[in-house]
Amino acid sequence: MKYICLGYLEPGRFEGMTEEERNEVFDTCFEHNDHLRASGHLLAEVPLQSPDTALTLYWKNGKVVATDGPYAETKEQLGGLQILEARDLNHVIELVSQLPGFKYGLGPIEIRPIADLNEMMQASEQRRRQTTAR
Repeated sequence: MKYICLGYLEPGRFEGMTEEERNEVFDTCFEHNDHLRASGHLLAEVPLQSPDTALTLYWKNGKVVATDGPYAETKEQLGGLQILEARDLNHVIELVSQLPGFKYGLGPIEIRPIADLNEMMQASEQRRRQTTAR
C-alpha cells in the first residue's frame, strides 16, 4: 500500500543552524532516504520551497481568486512530502519513526494512505462515454 508522508518544518529552523549543523542534518537524512529507496520503500520525495513562495487559489463569487502565502497559517509549514510503499499502517509508522529528522526536531509528519481512484475514474469514463454517445 502507498502512503503519503507530509513533513512539516518550523519556519527559520534551518536558518538558525550553523552550516555544519545543516550539513549533518542533510547528510543523515539523505543517507536514510538512499536506504529507503534501495529497499523499495521510498517511491518519491518532493521538497518544497519556503512558504513565502506559496500562492493559494480559492473559489469566491463565481471566480478563482489568488492570495499570497500558504493556505493555513500555522506555526509549522509543509516542507515536503514522501510517498512510501509499506505493508500496512504499522509498517509505514515503523519506517517514518526511523527518519533522522525527528532526532533533529524537524517537526511532525502526517501520514495518509493514498486513495485508489481507478474504479471511480472508470465509472466516470463510462458515464461520460454514454453521455457523448447520445
